[in-house]
Amino acid sequence: MSGVFTSAAFASFSPLVAHADESGISFWLPGLYGSLAATPATPGWSVAAIYYHTSVGASGAAAASREFQVGRFSPTVNIDLNLALRGQADLMFIAPTYTFATPVLGGQLSATLASVYGRNSASIAGTLTTVAGPIVSTRTGFLEDALVSYGDLYPTVKLKWNNGVHNTMVYGAGDIPVGDYSRNRLANIGIGHGAIDFGGGYTYLNPTTGTEFSAVGGLTYNFKNPDTQYQSGIDFHLDWGVSQFLSKQVFVGFVGYAYQQITDDFGQPAVLGGFRSRVLGVGPQIGYIFQIGSNQAFLGLKGYGEFDAANRPSGWNTWLTFSISEAAPASTVAPTWHKVSK
Repeated sequence: MSGVFTSAAFASFSPLVAHADESGISFWLPGLYGSLAATPATPGWSVAAIYYHTSVGASGAAAASREFQVGRFSPTVNIDLNLALRGQADLMFIAPTYTFATPVLGGQLSATLASVYGRNSASIAGTLTTVAGPIVSTRTGFLEDALVSYGDLYPTVKLKWNNGVHNTMVYGAGDIPVGDYSRNRLANIGIGHGAIDFGGGYTYLNPTTGTEFSAVGGLTYNFKNPDTQYQSGIDFHLDWGVSQFLSKQVFVGFVGYAYQQITDDFGQPAVLGGFRSRVLGVGPQIGYIFQIGSNQAFLGLKGYGEFDAANRPSGWNTWLTFSISEAAPASTVAPTWHKVSK
């Protein structure tokens, strides 16, 4: 397949940061993968710049978990929750990738190292009442925090195979926790702990009809946060996308995700229980493929509205992606939109 499509799918490939688990924050960013996720790329260097905006809110345990982090409440007290959490992030991810020309196990190997910089803000408003024996303590008011800084590093290795209209992929990814993080802040860019993630994906791309479908699933294992002694549970995530090429340059469609924590957290206040998080998201997408000199480029926009959330902030998010890669060999660049694959 022409390398431009893997660059087009770059919005969907290296793990970044997200929402869930400890204090409503987790390693995996739902929506990271989407259309054309498993299609092979042109060998050589490519780079993607992804602007990510999200606006979320939460109440109950999802809001209280953040209060516990910064307020250090005792896990043995009885708690009455009446809190509202609001958050907004504007982040820029830069993700260079090198795709090897020599096949590995009959497939195409690539390696990515992504980084992030941007602004994250959060606020908590309401009342939190704690009862410890005869002692009753009520905390009412408004807490607000904002941070402009850098985040963690996110290495990803992928191996892809192509067989006609069928494309498959396996990947391994991780979090190197070098980002700006403090347990005493409401807003952070780094997540404060390491993580590893493994999964696989499939893309159906019919070059005759221009119809495409992709799905990528994976599992995340989170290491203990050394600052809080909190360990988030194992997460399952499924990202998908469907699209239709209207021409050789433009496609439209829909994207979605499902995120479910499948084991309990450890180290949280007892009142929060296992604190397993869940969310679903769905929304539209549009992509435009074009040439810049001798290179291939992609500009894409997709957005998600979230619903059915549990133990995590939810709302909406948008992704604006620009990626550029080396041009595909002339023999693989077809003259019409329905001849985009090898």
